[in-house]
Amino acid sequence: MAARKETVSPRRLDAAVDPMFPDRWSPRSFLPDPVKPADLQSLFEAARWAPSCFNEQPWLFLYAVSPGDRDRFASALAEKNRLWASRAPVLMYLAVRTGFRLNGKPNRHAAFDGGAAWMSLALQARRLGLYAHAMAGFDAEKAREILGLPREGWDVMAAIAVGRRGDPSLLPDDMRAMEGPNDRKPLSEVGRAGGFGP
Repeated sequence: MAARKETVSPRRLDAAVDPMFPDRWSPRSFLPDPVKPADLQSLFEAARWAPSCFNEQPWLFLYAVSPGDRDRFASALAEKNRLWASRAPVLMYLAVRTGFRLNGKPNRHAAFDGGAAWMSLALQARRLGLYAHAMAGFDAEKAREILGLPREGWDVMAAIAVGRRGDPSLLPDDMRAMEGPNDRKPLSEVGRAGGFGP
């Protein structure tokens, strides 16, 4: 497996953690170079092993690599996202099945489980020297139509751009200013012993 080509990010840590976590971030500048099919399959293999309620694995990544399909997928993105994401060699949407196959009842954990699959995919991308940037800025109904996703039983959770990092100078000024790993809230605001408290 190819090693990451970039150094680990300079983010400040509040506790010891594997470098893969602070190394993952979401750039907007992508090279148009194609992602190798084997690398793409590795992303989905990583997502396949994410945990899920009753092992339902409710996620499905629908992806586009050809120029025509990428244009079609990009048409559902918010305008600001379309400006940069349309350069990525892979565009995808994460959909989740909202009902259990087991018994047909609603699966209120589907989005949580889809998030676990997304994180697995994003971390595997970094192992391969790629970046994955998930987006909430898209028209869910238009995405559903583009993807041919059934109206009942499925939700579109996120759009995702995947590729190698490109030259930030190609971004508009406002986006270029944001092109770098951002920080996080303090560790004390992430875990709290004993309950919510005052």
